[in-house]
Amino acid sequence: MISTDAGAVRGRLTASARLFQGIPYAAPPTGPLRWASPQRAASWSGVRDATKPGNRCAQAGGLIDDASVTEDCLYLNVTTPRQSSARKLPVMVWFHGNGFINGAGSLYDAQRLANTGNVIVVSPNYRLGIFGFLAHPALDHGGARHLSGNFGLEDQQAALQWVQRNASAFGGDRANVTIFGESAGGTSVCSHLAAPGSANLFQKAIVQSAECTGEKWSPGPPTWFPLPRAERERHGLEVASKLHCPDVRKAASCLRGLPTEVLAEWSDKGIGSGPTTGGGVLPLSPQKAFATGRFNRVPIIQGITRDEHRLFTAAIEAATHQQTTEASYKKEMHTLFNAADAARVLARYPSNHFHSPGEALSTVVTDWAWGCPVLDRNRALSAHAPVYAYEFSDANAPWFTTLAKPNFPTGAFHGGELQYIFDDEQLPGPATTAQRKLSDQMMRYWGQFAHTGNPNGRNLPKWSPFRGSDHVQSLAPNAIGSADLAKEHQCAFWASIGN
Repeated sequence: MISTDAGAVRGRLTASARLFQGIPYAAPPTGPLRWASPQRAASWSGVRDATKPGNRCAQAGGLIDDASVTEDCLYLNVTTPRQSSARKLPVMVWFHGNGFINGAGSLYDAQRLANTGNVIVVSPNYRLGIFGFLAHPALDHGGARHLSGNFGLEDQQAALQWVQRNASAFGGDRANVTIFGESAGGTSVCSHLAAPGSANLFQKAIVQSAECTGEKWSPGPPTWFPLPRAERERHGLEVASKLHCPDVRKAASCLRGLPTEVLAEWSDKGIGSGPTTGGGVLPLSPQKAFATGRFNRVPIIQGITRDEHRLFTAAIEAATHQQTTEASYKKEMHTLFNAADAARVLARYPSNHFHSPGEALSTVVTDWAWGCPVLDRNRALSAHAPVYAYEFSDANAPWFTTLAKPNFPTGAFHGGELQYIFDDEQLPGPATTAQRKLSDQMMRYWGQFAHTGNPNGRNLPKWSPFRGSDHVQSLAPNAIGSADLAKEHQCAFWASIGN
């Protein structure tokens, strides 16, 4: 049994860990608290059962996620080693991904990470989609401490504040907190690096496969990385109008009166989801904050996977039941780029050099929107803080259990590294002896970084800090070493596109 600041909780013991699940860290964001800043959770008497995860936040069902129509969802999970010789353990706070529209902290079993790294892992839920990231002038006041558009980030800050109040009860050190996340979770970490209100709530950060500073690369609704307030509000007003709440003066009460299931369906239908920059929680975009050094300067691990976009191409093909063809590949290039640049890209990445047009498309977007932007971000951040840069490079990373494989090799796909750090419900886990060894090494890197701000440790391949060059640590089975990111992703070519 553990006594938190709101009441006692009883978790459960496993063979290797202590698990406490479904602990409320904030009040249910329902009724008048829908689109309000998070409030402290109410206290309880007696001992609260903490053996099962709390509700997932409201979300529409996806290709690899279940739907939820419950807004009472601000719960977190705590995983500690069953035994530890350390008096105060580092705390790692995990922000889950899935585009700010799906997911839950409970999908990521952290028992192996807690034991291998000798750390405490906290995994909160946070409001998603329209509930967490709707920017609308009618929601800027009242229950909102800041401007609207970032309630999901405010939830994450509330979870970090909970850690400050309760870490010691679980054997953790409130002065040694590492935030980490992948995909939208990594974008969240970038946002907290830039957010003044997150200062002093963490001492280290790990950014995995995040879109933090790039430009919008696809047509349609806004994507899941930080966008300016004017753009987010424009989409918010459009969605409110489509939900029959067009009058700005009445929109707040109108929107709060709509059923959860109706709103959940809109989370990925028209507004996109992601942080809003300019005023409020994020006065500066992460891009500007990093470029000017006006961010929370802490040690950082940052990286991508070698073949990021293969997942997205596969997911789109599965959703549309249409494989990428030579014609659709060319059409997409002309959608993304002007005619002259599209011709150059197609000449540089001809589909007959790949297994299929889908792989060609995936490689283009990986290099353009992932590989080269993260290299630029490494350079910007390392001018002001220690940065350890990596690329996850296991070309045979096991594929999702719930998503059909495409007609091209999936490689080191977006999210492929998660199963090397967690027992992830959506991924089967390392399959070979070499992959299991890589998993152990990655968990020890992550854990050592949480302890000291430096991933290097005993019996681990040396990982040099990023010094502004093109080289990063390649994480691959039996092949941890240096990778030339600029060469791999043809960044000299991409620097000439659009200029």
